Amino acid sequence: MDGAREDRLTKAFVALADTLVDDYDVVELMHGLVEHSVAVLDAAAAGLLLADPADRLTVMAASSERARLIEVIQIQAHEGPCLDAYVSGAPIVVEDLTEEAGRWPRFAAAAQSEGYRSVAALPMRLRTDTIGALNLFRSEPGVFPTEDLAVGQALADVATIGILQERAVRRSEVLAQQLQAALDSRVVIEQAKGVLAERLQIGVDEAFAHLRAYARSANEHLVWVARALVEGRLDEGTVATR
Repeated sequence: MDGAREDRLTKAFVALADTLVDDYDVVELMHGLVEHSVAVLDAAAAGLLLADPADRLTVMAASSERARLIEVIQIQAHEGPCLDAYVSGAPIVVEDLTEEAGRWPRFAAAAQSEGYRSVAALPMRLRTDTIGALNLFRSEPGVFPTEDLAVGQALADVATIGILQERAVRRSEVLAQQLQAALDSRVVIEQAKGVLAERLQIGVDEAFAHLRAYARSANEHLVWVARALVEGRLDEGTVATR
């Protein structure tokens, strides 16, 4: 492993480990996971699906709008590697999506149309509990490096611990509340992205970048900033200047 990549990997684990405290932003944790995955691993994009208490998967984070749309298609079509990884609790690795038309017809076609040719889905698990899956997309077909799969799974595992935490594992009702709160937060954030994109006439990815930048500079949770923007308590111009 070269020095630059090793430095990025160290920073990724430190950032994820910093969430293992009493108060942290679970939505920011998941977006950080997909961004670290793209920065550290041999992946062009990444997406994350999280299950609610009723075992329904929802797109919680993606490294780009293109990746998010592919994850949405997985859920709508009830097919894809992330779903299989979540159900089985085991990694699903595909070297060439052109060979998977029969297995996942809608997902394979959508991923290829966006320029992705191979994929690895890594379960987000703690012991026997699986709460979601991390999807890694590559632009070229081929074998995923064994080291990348191991590191990707380790990143997903650390993030899973951060989401669950020991107190949530001990009390299932706390876990259900925490995961439901995260899913509710995602709805508000998607609304805020759309509001900001429309008002500033910018792309959705750029709008989300402004939201995160403002939240960090103001030392506020991302969902608080999103809700304030949607409810009119925060001006879009203020958000865009950070």
